[in-house]
Amino acid sequence: MTTDLAVRARGLTKTFGETRALRGIDLEIPTGTVLGVLGPNGAGKTTAVRILTTLAQADAGEATVLGYDVRTQAHEVRARNGLAGPAATVDEVLTGQQNLELVGRLYHLETAVRRRRAGELLEQFSLTDAADKQARDYSGGMRRRLDLAAALVARPQLLVLDEPTTGLDPRSRNELWAVLEQLVADGTTLLLTTQYLEEADRLADQIAVIDHGTVIAEGTASQLKRQVGGERVAVTASTEADVERVAGIVAQATGAEPTVDRGSREVTSAADGLDVLARVAAALHEAGIEVDDLGLHRPTLDDVFLQLTGHAVAETAPTSEDAT
Repeated sequence: MTTDLAVRARGLTKTFGETRALRGIDLEIPTGTVLGVLGPNGAGKTTAVRILTTLAQADAGEATVLGYDVRTQAHEVRARNGLAGPAATVDEVLTGQQNLELVGRLYHLETAVRRRRAGELLEQFSLTDAADKQARDYSGGMRRRLDLAAALVARPQLLVLDEPTTGLDPRSRNELWAVLEQLVADGTTLLLTTQYLEEADRLADQIAVIDHGTVIAEGTASQLKRQVGGERVAVTASTEADVERVAGIVAQATGAEPTVDRGSREVTSAADGLDVLARVAAALHEAGIEVDDLGLHRPTLDDVFLQLTGHAVAETAPTSEDAT
């Protein structure tokens, strides 16, 4: 079955006791693209993933994956997607090679096919040298790569990753991002849930921001950032006595009333680009005013999330939804 949409969900709701994990969310992922689902712990990300991968059923709403209904055609859905969660699920007693071959057996692959596929994935994820080592001797980053490799054994058309880089150090995270970028370049459709704003910014074609079980914003990273506003020039005066003079220079250069934070001695204002920054720098130099910092700041996804929800993405504590 072919479809332009790898995932289509409408009105998904789910309740656990008194906790409303999902409140009627809609999601779409065009085939061959990456959807980043961004939100804090307890937002409903994992619940949505469990429903789309047939590990849970929605109380209401409907969803299809690669054209198959997740409720009535669950077997077809499971045969065509791969899933990796925030914690590696490899068997620590088995070697890397054995772990991948075991997954191949579960997918009923022939012995020669699963052995060859395991070797291909170990090479792809830079694990060939550790193929015969027990997984318990792997580092955290190696285990995460092995877990992702296991999700790819059956060559899934859709790869679902639920916070795949949680707990990884920056180097391991960047290595895994590079692997994911190559998978997408090769045509894999990716559903990625994350709390890392940089991760969504780097990998996702489209982003859905979820908070309290509701999609509160959708769009590309650039579109979401524009909701916060454009670039801003920021100047930190060296002394409190210079703050007013700096504010006057910034106002003249930008044509707008700046925001002044006297505690930090920072003066900020909307800016149209490097020309404004250059005018501010030239005016400060001409006036003989020393500053501690001068720069052009672009909005981030963190700014977007803060504006949309009133809190940073990492501020919400885990809830019962996270254990489901």
